[in-house]
Amino acid sequence: MGALYNASRSGPFILAGPCVIESREISLQTAETLAVLAEKLDLPLVFKSSFDKANRTSVTSFRGPGLDEGLAILAEVKKATGLPIVTDIHHPEQAAPVAEVADVLQIPAFLCRQTDLLVAAAKTGKIINIKKGQFLAPWDMKNAVEKVRASGNDQIWLTERGSTFGYNNLVVDMRSISEMSNFDVPVVFDATHSVQLPGGLGGMSGGQRQYVPVLASAAVAAGASGVFMEVHPDPDNALCDGPNSLPLDQAEALLIRLKAIWELNNAK
Repeated sequence: MGALYNASRSGPFILAGPCVIESREISLQTAETLAVLAEKLDLPLVFKSSFDKANRTSVTSFRGPGLDEGLAILAEVKKATGLPIVTDIHHPEQAAPVAEVADVLQIPAFLCRQTDLLVAAAKTGKIINIKKGQFLAPWDMKNAVEKVRASGNDQIWLTERGSTFGYNNLVVDMRSISEMSNFDVPVVFDATHSVQLPGGLGGMSGGQRQYVPVLASAAVAAGASGVFMEVHPDPDNALCDGPNSLPLDQAEALLIRLKAIWELNNAK
């Protein structure tokens, strides 16, 4: 998995960026800031943002610029910053074109059981980050891993992003990090979707971003190999997932904290 994941790295690898591509300017601004932080803190970082959010709560919600424009912006971000890219795919036919730009193809939580999608992603030869469905037990993700491996790809990450807890709420069981590590794959913790309140605002999801540092810290202490977080220069005015996004100006403090916990965990 190259520089994105190796045993000698100096801290958890980070997947960070705005939930959705809102504009070229916001994407570049965020990526450039994150690239500076990654170099300063010596942390492997992948820029994340979606060209289409196909599972928004409302039909009127902003979804993104679409495949062609979105990939063009991500390619520009990659060239300008040198950061690798991760983005979601929702349909098997998106796998090949997205793999021309992205270094990691992400399978959304709601689609983690979709065999055709997993197989198409696997066949690109890219790293596949599969988000655990909110409706699945961690041990059930073994089947998703096996679908990708059976398709000839052993470059797999699994992401914990919380489990449905009653209505409009999620809870995180940190034991799932250890459980999914048993499949011999790196486990990522999604610190921002885990504090989401799905559909909690009626026509959109709410969130409790104040708990992002708490849960991210706990996950790294519990052995997570990486941390996924949505960051935005102005979360209160973000077009998607603002309530659970971390303000960009708070990212450095959290990354310093996560690196310190990682170093304590991995002290010889």
